[in-house]
Amino acid sequence: MRLKGERVLYVSGSDEHGTPIEVEALRLKVPPRKLTDENHAKVKELFDRWHISFDNYTRTESPIHVEFVRDFYLKVYRNGYVFTREEELPYCPKCRRFLPDRFVQGVCPRCGYPEAYGDQCPTCGAPLDPRELGSPHCTICGSTPEVRATKHWYFDLPSFTEKLEKYVEGNPRLPENARNFSLRLIREGLKPRSLTRDIGWGIPAPFPGAEGKTIYVWMEAVLGYISATIEYFRLRGEEERWREFWFDGARVVFFIGKDNIPFHTIILPALLMATGEGYELPWTVSSTEFLMFEGKKFSKSQRIGVWIDEALEMFPADYWRYTLLSIRPEVRDTNFTWELFLEKVNSDLNDTIGNFVHRALTFLCKYFNCRVPAPSTLDDYDRRMLEEIEKAKKEFDSLLHQMRIQQAVQVVADLLRKANKYFNDKEPWRGGVQASSTLNVSMRVVAALTVLLEPLIPETAEALRKQLKLSLAEALEKPVEGLEVEKPKPLFRKISREELAEKGGAEAGVTPQDVAKLGLRVARIIGVEEVPKARKLYKLRLDLGGGLTKQTVAGLKEYYSPEELLGKLVVVVSNMKPAKLMGVNSEVMLLAASEEGKVAILVPEKPVKPGSRIF
Repeated sequence: MRLKGERVLYVSGSDEHGTPIEVEALRLKVPPRKLTDENHAKVKELFDRWHISFDNYTRTESPIHVEFVRDFYLKVYRNGYVFTREEELPYCPKCRRFLPDRFVQGVCPRCGYPEAYGDQCPTCGAPLDPRELGSPHCTICGSTPEVRATKHWYFDLPSFTEKLEKYVEGNPRLPENARNFSLRLIREGLKPRSLTRDIGWGIPAPFPGAEGKTIYVWMEAVLGYISATIEYFRLRGEEERWREFWFDGARVVFFIGKDNIPFHTIILPALLMATGEGYELPWTVSSTEFLMFEGKKFSKSQRIGVWIDEALEMFPADYWRYTLLSIRPEVRDTNFTWELFLEKVNSDLNDTIGNFVHRALTFLCKYFNCRVPAPSTLDDYDRRMLEEIEKAKKEFDSLLHQMRIQQAVQVVADLLRKANKYFNDKEPWRGGVQASSTLNVSMRVVAALTVLLEPLIPETAEALRKQLKLSLAEALEKPVEGLEVEKPKPLFRKISREELAEKGGAEAGVTPQDVAKLGLRVARIIGVEEVPKARKLYKLRLDLGGGLTKQTVAGLKEYYSPEELLGKLVVVVSNMKPAKLMGVNSEVMLLAASEEGKVAILVPEKPVKPGSRIF
């Protein structure tokens, strides 16, 4: 859209409030602001390194955001869409605080996971009320809470049911997953949404009598798009220009994951309606399904996936951008695999795009002194190739406007496959009058590529324009005839399986010698002790045969009693470098399998002697 000259403002920000931040700050014994300062700076830097070009990446601790949220909710309150309700919630007498959301953990009533949070179970994903948890305990001190009454403020979401249904049904641009999911929620019956929490870290609630309460993080963060727009223009001395992007026909577009759909298709539109000020409702919400990692859900706790800072240590950002955009889960869940990553980099980027560009520029410099010739005469094949360029441009533009980015990537790859075939079929190396036409047409493909790649892999697009000695503006309009180019440099390089394995990606192939290095042995558990101040850990003494005993620290307390473990044969990595956990030496690693919150230790099928090797 920027390339086409449209006025675009791209904003987002760090959500700094809420119970997860406060809980983590208490655990680390640091002020929440110190924690969010550090994380905001890291995230902002990573977005820059990934070439994600926000006009304003702000934060919810911004004074402008705080001021806007408080003023916004006072308007909603005065318009009659906020009410109070008495409710009973867990309270920790020891910490002297109510326990909303992440401040309380217990047994999930849906799947039985023992450490579910008061707002959601991390295993089954079910949204929860803290009063539903079995055997609840305070996340901070571990004590059992009691139930006490407290007053909270609510947004009257049901009042907007009819208007929301009309908006969602009447918006043809909403993707099917967003429309269907939103309509189902609306027709099942909307419920009032809690606006306040009994925590100290957050935006103070502005309602009369709400002293000591803060605005619930999800209900203030969703307003951050507006405050980020206000901040962008206020910092430029253009106080009122933010309205151009939220009123009078402005198109407001969101890019989100499907778990955030209701906040952008139901809650935010209802809040905007509640002000009565005529805000534009979301023009569309580009909501993706989930991206899987090697067939599994991404998981921080289980270290399933690649983190974006780690990814950049492995390979350039454009390799990742191209791969992820090419499998963007726009209709259904998609799966990232290392095999697919190799294919996208080696086949699409290197062999298809990079190969064509390098061949065309190399031939141009060798036979035409690095200067693009005028065509002699264009034959039917030349004209068809030129038509393919124009067709690809139009399709690419149309698909981006429909937020179908995965297909837009495919359009570029398909164009370059056709261009490679064209170059091979025309055989310009044979010389003759047609060689100049072939190179002219080929360079038109390259020039188009410098623009088509800009929103997908901008670092590569810029590198290619430098080889053509073109600015972005020139690449959009300047004809290629007479263009003098630099001698080509490879845009990409192939990745071997061995390199991928060295950098922590897919395995290149494990040999028996590799397995032997692990020192896998059978051991018998001969002692089980609790680790002081650790809810999940046991200290285990292990007999490894031949009079050798070692100890390990294992997080099995939630899954096994001491009686179940004592005497059991298990599998350990026996040559681990010793480490300390909770002040206790851990000399070996015990092997276990986990799935959806369940853990099972690995045991030999038949009785064998402690110390037996595994190979």
